[in-house]
Amino acid sequence: MKVQIDRDSCIGCGFCANTCPKVFAVEEGVEKAYIKCDPAPEDEPKVEDAMGGCPVMAIYEE
Repeated sequence: MKVQIDRDSCIGCGFCANTCPKVFAVEEGVEKAYIKCDPAPEDEPKVEDAMGGCPVMAIYEE
């Protein structure tokens, strides 16, 4: 699964990184999320949870 983060929209709340730490992290100093594992594993159900729970809908599937 190929996911992207709209870093202009990201508020760095950390929801994605807390929900799915295999795939997402928050960059210190910048306070924006980034993708650690690209592409995201197809069998990682928490990616969908992170996408759906992002308060600003900054994570999307490409």
